[in-house]
Amino acid sequence: MCKISNAKRVKLFFSMLTVSAFLITVLSPAELFSDSIPFTPQKGMCYATWDRDRFASGYSDESLAHMCLVGVDHLSLIVTQYQEKYNSTNIISTERTPSDKSLIHAAKTAHKLGLTVMLKPHIDLIDKYDGTYWRADIGFSNEEDWAKWFKEYRKFITHYAKLAVKMKADILCVGTELSFTTKRTEEWVEIISEIRKIFPGKLVYAANWDEFKHVKFWDQLDYAGIDAYFPLSYSPDPNIEDLKNGWKKWKNEIVEWHSTVNKPILFTELGYASTPSAPYSPWEGGTQGNADLEIQAKCYEAFFETIWKEPWFAGVYWWKWNPSVRSGGKYNRRFTPQNKPAEKIIEAHYTGSGTKSSRLALAK
Repeated sequence: MCKISNAKRVKLFFSMLTVSAFLITVLSPAELFSDSIPFTPQKGMCYATWDRDRFASGYSDESLAHMCLVGVDHLSLIVTQYQEKYNSTNIISTERTPSDKSLIHAAKTAHKLGLTVMLKPHIDLIDKYDGTYWRADIGFSNEEDWAKWFKEYRKFITHYAKLAVKMKADILCVGTELSFTTKRTEEWVEIISEIRKIFPGKLVYAANWDEFKHVKFWDQLDYAGIDAYFPLSYSPDPNIEDLKNGWKKWKNEIVEWHSTVNKPILFTELGYASTPSAPYSPWEGGTQGNADLEIQAKCYEAFFETIWKEPWFAGVYWWKWNPSVRSGGKYNRRFTPQNKPAEKIIEAHYTGSGTKSSRLALAK
């Protein structure tokens, strides 16, 4: 929640005293702390750059402040390192990797704004061959290379675990969309155990949308994370009801799976580019065709009307917000909701004005 003025803070304080007195008078201790009290999902946003120092800039500080006004209360700081190919065993920082100093600055700024901070390290491939390889394909054909890679990954993630402590981060994501590697449950359990010795906060793994059912180490974590790029509709011009029906299928699968893992479920990423392909391939980044801000907004609204208030749901982090208040706009085809109707959809639901306001945003 954004920080507020002293005058408003005093008014809020006395209002809270009144409410507290009512609760203590009317409710028993058992009722006061009962599970029936509504749980508030994390109102998250992914914050990303591929520049060493951008997070430490005035542009970034300004963008974080604007993000806060939209109602965001949880921030996911994205930092990316690289390996040459899917079968390389070295993980390296490049000029596109945000520096530790810039990450610390962004976290400090976020905390001043009242935001809870997650650190979410990624690995990308430099050489993707014909474009079909990505981090989910990282894997090896022999035990020697597996051992080398996990040794390298351990060094990579423990570095960020130590940095998360310096940043006073609240949540650490131990891995992102590393689908082939998560078949190696024993190695992941060892890594998570080591991270626990370093970082005192909450831990999550961000499984790709087609991976989450296959991960076997959810019991080692505080949240079960899904990068929730589920295809919703193959209609050439879907309406919100079509998109909601697409969500219902996945919701049923998640509910059934949730009963087996018994962990709060975070959508560690979810996003839609401003292009016609967003409903059927939401993982695509909007590099072709004309901008379609309406379909992006419809996808956002369908999520809020279908998933947002589910009892198993712990929150969502939208992909993605950029460190500039001038990002996005009506001609932008990319994922960002900034300066688009989708931003108003987020604001309506994050700040509590709800479906009516978000439907008005769609109508504009």
